[in-house]
Amino acid sequence: MADAARSPLEQALDLVVYGPLGLALTAQESLPDLAAKGRQRAAAQVALARMIGRMAVSQGEKEARRRLGDVAGTLSALGVLAGAPLPEPQAELAQPPQREVPPAASNGKSPTGQPEARPRAELAIPGYDTLSASQVVQRLAGLSAEELDAVHDYEAATRGRRTILSRIAQLQAGPPA
Repeated sequence: MADAARSPLEQALDLVVYGPLGLALTAQESLPDLAAKGRQRAAAQVALARMIGRMAVSQGEKEARRRLGDVAGTLSALGVLAGAPLPEPQAELAQPPQREVPPAASNGKSPTGQPEARPRAELAIPGYDTLSASQVVQRLAGLSAEELDAVHDYEAATRGRRTILSRIAQLQAGPPA
């Protein structure tokens, strides 16, 4: 029936009584399906947000550690940090503490026969003494052969971390054939 042929009372009843009643009945029938659809979409969005959040936190943590190492290196180089290295991640705690190397004879060897340690100022990696082995290894690939030699000599004469020394040897050997 067209709206013009219906009386104003019928139109009012449709609007006030029958419309809301029909909506309520339809909602009652469709509510479980609508809830399931909403739950499914919300769960997918939450899972995506969690994944992105974890990735952002991980990247932020890496960047913060890198920058903290750079700042600590700069402060050490300026003498503000007075050689107090930052705590290293758990994996590096097993490493022996850094020891100061006494001035060596001019033959390039220390009194113990190890290669002479070059002064920190000559190393191409800022804040070297404050970095963990994994942080140093990440920076080695961009160094020249002379810079790799300097880092090798310094590391061998001080902390002797095998991870760093092995990576330097790999880089010096060149790409596999």
